[in-house]
Amino acid sequence: MTGAREDQDVVAAILKDHRTMEELFRRMRSVEADRAAALEKFSALLIAHGEAEEAEVYGALKRFKDVDNEEVEHGEEEHAEGNKALLALLEVDDVGSDEWDTRLEALVKAVSHHLDEEERTILNGARENVPDERRAELGGAFLKERERQLASDCGSIENVRSLVGAPRGAK
Repeated sequence: MTGAREDQDVVAAILKDHRTMEELFRRMRSVEADRAAALEKFSALLIAHGEAEEAEVYGALKRFKDVDNEEVEHGEEEHAEGNKALLALLEVDDVGSDEWDTRLEALVKAVSHHLDEEERTILNGARENVPDERRAELGGAFLKERERQLASDCGSIENVRSLVGAPRGAK
């Protein structure tokens, strides 16, 4: 795959977001960076990414043979854990305080665990078992939903609170 089509591949699109999240973690940890701005970007990306995966990707992947349905469902549970850790960090007023740093590390741990597991199980399964054309379709749907989420201020503390407080499956 080359050019624009590669950008649409759902695996490539998800991996690109994962690398961006890791870079934002580095900025949130750096005393030289605008940590609050990095958190704002991270919050929007994490929520948009997770919501788009659940709305457009996970359900579709469950229909493919040899894509582990239990891992897909576990991925949804890990999104909820990441969202809770994100909310805990968003609720700290003093960026860079000990409490902020502690909650940041809890967020990094929860999300990094999910990224690693998702890449090893779900995404490798998708690479091996989902045809290129279908991955491109899923990538387009993922990116469209992700952009819709970003445009809706999905990373706001109010929205994260509502997602964390909502019963599973009630989005």
